[in-house]
Amino acid sequence: MDFSGAVKIKLLHMGSKKLKPTQILAFGFAFLILVGGILLNLPAASKNGHSIGLLNALFTATSAVCVTGLVVADTFTQFSIFGQIVIMVLIQMGGLGIMTMATLVFLLLGKKITLRERLVMQEALNQLTLSGLVKLTRHILLTTIAFEGVGAILLSIRFTQFYGLGRGLYYGLFHAVSAFNNAGFDLLGGFRSLTSFVEDPIINIVIMSLIVFGGLGFSVIYDILSTKDFRRLSLHSKVVIIMTSILLFSGI
Repeated sequence: MDFSGAVKIKLLHMGSKKLKPTQILAFGFAFLILVGGILLNLPAASKNGHSIGLLNALFTATSAVCVTGLVVADTFTQFSIFGQIVIMVLIQMGGLGIMTMATLVFLLLGKKITLRERLVMQEALNQLTLSGLVKLTRHILLTTIAFEGVGAILLSIRFTQFYGLGRGLYYGLFHAVSAFNNAGFDLLGGFRSLTSFVEDPIINIVIMSLIVFGGLGFSVIYDILSTKDFRRLSLHSKVVIIMTSILLFSGI
C-alpha cells in the first residue's frame, strides 16, 4: 500500500503541470490496476504456484479496484494468502479513492497539501468548494476504520466458531473490507459466496449494514454526523437517504 501510495504521489507531481484533475485521477486508477494486475500475475499470488495469466490478473485487479465483484477465478481456491491480501488492498484503495490514500500519505509525512493537490481532491471527492477537504479526508479515513473495524470484530466472532481463531480473524477483516466497499469478493470458496450462512442472522445483518453504510457514501455519512438533523441535511444527502430507504424497503 505504501509503495502504491508513493507511486501515485509521484504521478501526481509529474503530471500536475500538464494534466487536469480528472486525468490525474484516471491515470492514477489505471496505474493502480496495472500494479495490482502485475502482482496478481505472480506465481506467488496463486495457490498452485503458477501464474493465473496476465489478462485474468488484470481483470481481477480491475474488478477489485472498481469494486464490482466480478471474478474469473474463485478468490479462495485460486489465490494464495499473498494474492488475497493484494485483492483486499486493491479493494480498500479503490473504495477510498486515489487522492484519499495520497492525502493520507501526505498527512503521515507531515507535508503541506498544495492548491493543485486540493483541486484534484475536490474532483475526487465530488465537492463544490475547496474548503474543508483535508478535514473531510480525515473523516473518511476515520469512518472507514470505525465501520470496517467494528464489522471485522463482529464477523470474526462468528467466523472463529467455524474456522478457528487465525482464519476466523482473517476472514472477518477481509469480508468487512469487501462489504463496506461494496466489492462482492469472498473467501468462502466454490463460488458459493455467503450461501453457507444464509440463515445466520449475525453475519447477514453485519454484512448488510456494512453494504448499506458503505453505499451511502462518505459525504452523506459526514453530513449526517456533522448535522444530526434531517431537515438541515444537504439536498444530496436527503435524496440518497430517501432513495436508499425506498429501494431497500420496496425490495423486502
